[in-house]
Amino acid sequence: MPFDSDDVRCGLACGPGPDGRWRGWYDVRVRAEALRRLGLHPDQPTSAVTGPSPPGWWHAAAERAAR
Repeated sequence: MPFDSDDVRCGLACGPGPDGRWRGWYDVRVRAEALRRLGLHPDQPTSAVTGPSPPGWWHAAAERAAR
């Protein structure tokens, strides 16, 4: 695994939801330094949306091609 044992922290919170049923939420945190070692950081151009989404026909064509 590319991370050291202290680079990743996982947590779990439990509680009742709006409907009264119990739910669980996972929280996964990775140190910024560990992501930078892999070339991932918030300053890279691909970490943010840079333009509009492709048109609907493009998504439909991609889904047909995937089948």
